[in-house]
Amino acid sequence: MKRIALIGCGGSGKTYLSKRIGTLINAQVTHLDAVYYDDHWNTLPPEKFAAIQEELVAAPAWVIEGNYAGTLPIRLRRADTVIFLDLPAWACLWGIAQRRLRYGGGQNDATGVYDRINWGFIRYVWGYRKSMAPRVRDLISEHATGAAVHRVTSRRQARELLDRLTKTQAA
Repeated sequence: MKRIALIGCGGSGKTYLSKRIGTLINAQVTHLDAVYYDDHWNTLPPEKFAAIQEELVAAPAWVIEGNYAGTLPIRLRRADTVIFLDLPAWACLWGIAQRRLRYGGGQNDATGVYDRINWGFIRYVWGYRKSMAPRVRDLISEHATGAAVHRVTSRRQARELLDRLTKTQAA
């Protein structure tokens, strides 16, 4: 377990889990939101965003968290482990609310991610499991053929997975 793609809806716990796993395997953690957006919520051109990911996945060890289905195959082809946080919408919205309370919005110093919540984002989170999750599952099936795939559907399962990974790494 050296190259980990962590995927999931906003508020699902990607940042929390990626930081823990990065520490566990002593690998660089990349938050794709911090790569894709600048401080003013401007985005990178798609070809530059893809090129940066190609460079990231060439490293021997990494944890990359984020959705971005358009570039997901880049990460999936090189990942030896895929973690798909497929939590219910209410759990993700609760995670977003907790993050907002914890950091107060704006730039999150811990990740470099700019926290921007609007109605479009809330609608995206609410519809994620119906519209995006099937696409993510299809991409995983198609491109992560050699990877261990973990589909996590609750925060409890996420804690259990982290406990198992910790025990495996200690052995």
